[in-house]
Amino acid sequence: MPKVKITRKKFLEDSQGRTFSDVFNESDAPFEAVLRFFDCPDRQRRMEESELHHDRSPLAGVVRELEALPEVDQFLSGVHIQRSMRFRQAIGVLVRIIMEAQGWEKTGRKGSLGVRSPRKTRTPRHNTGGLAFWFNRGERYRKTDGMPFLSVKERCEQFENCVDSQNMSMEA
Repeated sequence: MPKVKITRKKFLEDSQGRTFSDVFNESDAPFEAVLRFFDCPDRQRRMEESELHHDRSPLAGVVRELEALPEVDQFLSGVHIQRSMRFRQAIGVLVRIIMEAQGWEKTGRKGSLGVRSPRKTRTPRHNTGGLAFWFNRGERYRKTDGMPFLSVKERCEQFENCVDSQNMSMEA
């Protein structure tokens, strides 16, 4: 599997990435640590496997490890809702750039990563259940040249059509 190297320059050259220059320019936003985190072939492999073998968003394959980075956890635990949201969105853009470079495209659907806690004033938004503590949803992707496996939904439809055809044959 090819490793995708995303640098600060490459991120800011992306049409969507450049809209997050504020995240890069914040001195306390740990985006350099996030770039180093995603610059790992094993993590990129887990992102693909998450989508391919586990039917979950790529972020689901690495989100716990990402949230365990002290600088990421510390930044997201601060009570600065807008900055925290922009930081998480910038990570989503980074995931997209990596996935697209490896032959994937967005599906337009989001996959759940957690269940949000009830809204409380002056506290950071986090989850009370699910896979992730800070991230609520992650973009879903599909291989541009077609998925090698059918989804459970597709298999179910195929199975039910086959069973219906068999039942019709038996009734005739």
